[in-house]
Amino acid sequence: MTQFNKDINETVKQASSWVPLLRREIGKVIIGQHYLVDRLLVGLLANGHVLLEGVPGLAKTLSIKTLANAIHAQFSRIQFTPDLLPADIVGTLIYNPGSGEFQTKRGPVFANLVLADEINRAPAKVQSALLEAMQEHRVTLGDVTHSLPEPFLVMATENPIDQEGTYPLPEAQLDRFMLKLKVGYPSKQEERQILEQMASTQPKLEVLPIIAPEHILAAREVVDSIYMDDKIKDYIVEIVFATRKPSDYGLDMDAYILFGGSPRATIALTLASKAWAFLKGRGYVTPQDVKDIGMDVLRHRVIVSYEAEAEDLTSEDIIQKIFDAVPVP
Repeated sequence: MTQFNKDINETVKQASSWVPLLRREIGKVIIGQHYLVDRLLVGLLANGHVLLEGVPGLAKTLSIKTLANAIHAQFSRIQFTPDLLPADIVGTLIYNPGSGEFQTKRGPVFANLVLADEINRAPAKVQSALLEAMQEHRVTLGDVTHSLPEPFLVMATENPIDQEGTYPLPEAQLDRFMLKLKVGYPSKQEERQILEQMASTQPKLEVLPIIAPEHILAAREVVDSIYMDDKIKDYIVEIVFATRKPSDYGLDMDAYILFGGSPRATIALTLASKAWAFLKGRGYVTPQDVKDIGMDVLRHRVIVSYEAEAEDLTSEDIIQKIFDAVPVP
């Protein structure tokens, strides 16, 4: 390892020293769900947003609320319903008869961590209002543009059951999310611990703030400096290109894919891999980092054809075959 890499490694170890403390503090409230908590941290460190699919009762709301408390950040929750309006999210101008002026009323999107619960239950114009705020990190009310607080992360949830009366997110809007997570049930041992801790009329859900939002912003600068070899960069590009034309990589799956990953997928996979290396306390990215986080970056960006659905092939099946086929540097 060169002296340059050693210096970055040491910097990352020092800058990420709060990570195990944060995990331990969150673990006081959240039993299991390490996958979800780690990916939320990746989203924060890589300046991305997270889409989460999971059945009710898996501590999705509690996880992001606990994370917000642990980093001493503002948290807000938006329950998406069919009658929701864009102004209910971003805010509006209210006329004051006394002063004869319009006053700005900010919506719940003005927070560090925002939970967009069941985002697919709101119509497209409401989804678009949130997605615009996610992309631009600012909101325009009247003639004035307001910046959203930093760090800013949206965790949107979708319920995989009970799809009646929902408005599925279009593929172009799905692409705005850096990660899409699928959260399953806890293990038997974890559920036993949940019973002990949560089966109370007043469960103890307090966590101490470990770091401030400023620490996240400082950590992002360190994430940007993490070393990525040219071979790893080529590897990421090859993976994304393989999602567009797998036949170039010896996979007879072109008919199964309508659309592959966009250049935004390449950027997201690069940033997420660096953030994952940061969480591991390393100053450099390995091919395994790309594989560890790659499924979460790509599963919502590879759109399968009807032929794939007829053969019961999911985007995850195809992505896994691509990872197996593309040579590792």
